Amino acid sequence: MYFQQFYLTCLSHASYMLGSEGIAAVVDPQRDVSLYIDEAAQQGLKIEHIIETHLHADFVSGHRELAERTGAKIYLGAHAGATFPHVDVHDGDEIRFGRVVLRFLETPGHTIESVSIAVTDLDRRETPYAVLTGDTLFIGDVGRPDLAPDLTPQQLAGMLFDSLHQKLLPLGDDVEVYPAHGAGSLCGKQMRPERQSTIGKERALNYALRPTSKEEFVRLLTAELPERPGYFALDAELNRSGAPSLEEMQPLPELDAIPANVIVLDTRPSQQFFAAHIPGAVHIALGGQYASFAATILGLDKEIVIVAEDEEHLEESRLRLARVGIERIIGSLKGGMQSWTGPVSEILQISVEDLRREMADVQIVDVRREAEFSDGHIEGAMLMPLHKLESMVKALDQDRPIAVHCKGGYRSAIGCSLIQRAGFENVMNVMGGFDAWVACGLPASNPLTHSNRL
Repeated sequence: MYFQQFYLTCLSHASYMLGSEGIAAVVDPQRDVSLYIDEAAQQGLKIEHIIETHLHADFVSGHRELAERTGAKIYLGAHAGATFPHVDVHDGDEIRFGRVVLRFLETPGHTIESVSIAVTDLDRRETPYAVLTGDTLFIGDVGRPDLAPDLTPQQLAGMLFDSLHQKLLPLGDDVEVYPAHGAGSLCGKQMRPERQSTIGKERALNYALRPTSKEEFVRLLTAELPERPGYFALDAELNRSGAPSLEEMQPLPELDAIPANVIVLDTRPSQQFFAAHIPGAVHIALGGQYASFAATILGLDKEIVIVAEDEEHLEESRLRLARVGIERIIGSLKGGMQSWTGPVSEILQISVEDLRREMADVQIVDVRREAEFSDGHIEGAMLMPLHKLESMVKALDQDRPIAVHCKGGYRSAIGCSLIQRAGFENVMNVMGGFDAWVACGLPASNPLTHSNRL
């Protein structure tokens, strides 16, 4: 049996290909699907089955394009309500090819239509050796229970408890666990960094599997749910109908001027953005979780002009935006900032030592998450989480300097651009963020319990 995990780091997304005797199945494909087609060709496999464990909310799936290019069937949980040609699957349904048996387990809780896939390799043994858990069971966590519009988080959490304890845990401690997401995904909150586990290891280490009663589990899971990004519902609906092929995307026009009422998205490295950028530009550096931040901050409906470092980075930026459903890109700045002859803005940087000396005269804005702030923060800093920043900037004083920090610098660069775009001129980025503040031994609330989360 052939088995391969494909991990897309920028979205913390895992997809899979399984093959036997010339036939392959792909599970939870990312939007750009050529990698599966190329890999199948190299392995001498024909993709005949495409499985979605649920309607993903944090990225756009490539199931429709992959089916069109291969002729494969798409399989989805019967409660998905998908509008494209597909096979509804129910608990106990199976797909068999070669020496592989894929048995569907209905595991609602993250979403109502969620399924997991028990994998049997008949050359290995007669019972499942692995389970593809989608967003039901993660490594160190379980899926968030707030993505169904017609059910409360408490109702979904109750279903998730049953799915875990009646469907997944009984598979056996030696069964390997392969989820659809890893650490950094917005679909969970305490995932460990490993990309594979076992039922036994999760039983021992996963905090969400410790409660012994459904009531305790529901309270634990719904007590501190992170805010759901606005684009989640839109991506789920796009996946319900099936996204158009990326091959249908037209080349981007190169623009000499910036049209009115568009978002200028500057994806260059932060140091270049700080030195000179188009006034009002939103800065999200092309690295890390670039696309997730863009979707959370900008949404999916804005018209965007991209300012990129070069042509290669422009194409990468556009692809990564398409993976989360941002497609209203109307053009790129011709020649990049090197050719820009209009006005420019800059953002100054300040060291943590200088900030300490001047903090009495400076407004300090912390753009980390609430949990990070609670773990440790600079005394006097104002918590303005990045995803809420635009609605909170009105609390700032136009006449006093503003110093923005996060954990290490990526999010604060975004925050600086959003505050400056809102009309504040004297904005500074704190170099090294809260990590640098703690490393220099400067006074902070609860510095020893400072979170290491990004």
